[in-house]
Amino acid sequence: MAAYVIYEGEVVDPDLYEEYKAGAAASIATAGGRYLVRGGELEVLDGERPSGRVVVLEFPTRQAALDWWHGEAYTRVRPIRERAARTHRLVLIDGWDG
Repeated sequence: MAAYVIYEGEVVDPDLYEEYKAGAAASIATAGGRYLVRGGELEVLDGERPSGRVVVLEFPTRQAALDWWHGEAYTRVRPIRERAARTHRLVLIDGWDG
């Protein structure tokens, strides 16, 4: 079953965030993940507007997502994100097994 990582955060250093994006993208691809949403135009249909940027990643399994999160490649770039952006939410959720 696929699993999804959903990130919501506010970029505070755009130049540093560009550096993070390059390293993060490589680590995600290596772990078998892919971007489903990476920023983009947002329209609130109900409730409160998310704070800042929204990113949705898809991984083939929960374990693949956890391996990415704890893996060496992402561990190297995570501190860049922590300096470049304020995280409001970062969650891992299983997909629907239909």
